[in-house]
Amino acid sequence: MMQQIVMYPLLFQLFLSIALIFLWKKISWQKAVSIIGSFINLGLSIWLFAHVWENGTKSIQAGNWEAPFGISFVADAFAASLVLLTAIAGLAVSMFSAGSLRSARLKFGFYPVFHFLLLGLCGAFLTGDVFNLYVWFEIIIICSFVLLTLGGERSQLEGAIKYFTLNFLASVIFLTAIAVLYGLTGSLSMADLATKVAEIENRTLVQVNALLFLVGFGIKSAIFPLYFWLPASYHTPPPAVSAIFGGLLTKVGIYALIRMFTLVFEIDPFIQNVLLGIAFLTLFSGAIGALVQNNVMKIFSYLVICHIGYMIAGLGMMTEVALAGAVFYLFHDILVKTNLFMVSGVINRIKGTGDLKKLGDLYADRPLMSFLFAIPLFSLVGIPPLSGFWPKISLISAAWDLNNYWIIAAILLGSFLTLIIIVKLWSEVFWKTGQKLPEQQNFPYFNKLRNYKKTQLIVPIVFLSLITLYIGFGAESIQNLSVRISEELLNKQIYIDAVFNK
Repeated sequence: MMQQIVMYPLLFQLFLSIALIFLWKKISWQKAVSIIGSFINLGLSIWLFAHVWENGTKSIQAGNWEAPFGISFVADAFAASLVLLTAIAGLAVSMFSAGSLRSARLKFGFYPVFHFLLLGLCGAFLTGDVFNLYVWFEIIIICSFVLLTLGGERSQLEGAIKYFTLNFLASVIFLTAIAVLYGLTGSLSMADLATKVAEIENRTLVQVNALLFLVGFGIKSAIFPLYFWLPASYHTPPPAVSAIFGGLLTKVGIYALIRMFTLVFEIDPFIQNVLLGIAFLTLFSGAIGALVQNNVMKIFSYLVICHIGYMIAGLGMMTEVALAGAVFYLFHDILVKTNLFMVSGVINRIKGTGDLKKLGDLYADRPLMSFLFAIPLFSLVGIPPLSGFWPKISLISAAWDLNNYWIIAAILLGSFLTLIIIVKLWSEVFWKTGQKLPEQQNFPYFNKLRNYKKTQLIVPIVFLSLITLYIGFGAESIQNLSVRISEELLNKQIYIDAVFNK
């Protein structure tokens, strides 16, 4: 019976999404049900994580079909951790959206689609079947496209076209890669592929297939040079939507890359050099893009790209220490990026704009709030002992062990450029004497909001900031988790045995 715990987060999100459809016209009910449901989902995710932590990897076969003939759902420490982080980010965004989104947008079905998106994310993390992973990706794309266009403003539609076009291309490449893989092995079960791919004699064809997966997942992860859709689209929707996008959507692509290149494919020297080159260029190009922007949300969009480079570098080095650093950074980045897009939404509420040239005085006007906002901002930089510092130490240590000094230089360069960007943003938004802008009709000043609306905006930022502080100051526990995950990723037999019940 306890094997079924793997499905609880999925089934509950599905139930919650359907229940919210029946409350389509009752916006206040939707808000309450979404927040309460998110708390329950967080409890289920904690239960799943605790069970996996205590008892090891768990799997269940859909429809009681024996592996590898059916679809497997597998919860190892990596998948369970990401399901938990999805629940945490989902709860924060659910609360934030209740206070930040106008009723006109909510009437178009934000909450049902939002929870279908969370369902897709959890499904992608838990599936043990490559084609099923494609199906969950398509659910994610459809839901994210709806959320991106919700409201129908011109900038949203323009961004949505770019977003959909590139992600549709990624899906075509992904599906082609799956077809080639099935033709080579006759299987789509990840556990089964882990042994069959290693037995294929034509290694060149396997390498080409691996590169197809790299391109398909790379577009979804926004790696260099496949990232142009992200800064063109992530700043266009409301901050609540951008928060879940910036925190989780690119990370599901990173998860898929890590899963496929540790379980199914082996990273040979050629692919290793490709990954490390991509990591360097992603770090550099994302940072330069953020450096020249003058809009808060565009800056954060480019920083999403920049910091994907750290995770790709960890995957490319493919050692236990490097993978632990990549996983640790993945956890940190999900929480911080989700929080920063919500922070940008509050800044917009207070000042009526996200333009750096028109911002300022925030520290003088609201010192306590500025201190709160400093937590995710400087965690992003990796100021010790905040959460972004510790995974970089692991990545630098791994690169040092491999005598890969240019990767160390890339990590330090990315950190230095991020520091410059955040210092510039802090100076322009918080310290500078800003213009006194006239009140805009669609963006009322923060102090004119009702108290419960202010609470709905601030509490999720406090919530994620506290978790971020825990990751920084309690880094030992997160490092232990990351090391366990890296050990499981490198010992694929644990995953295989769990699926085949050995």
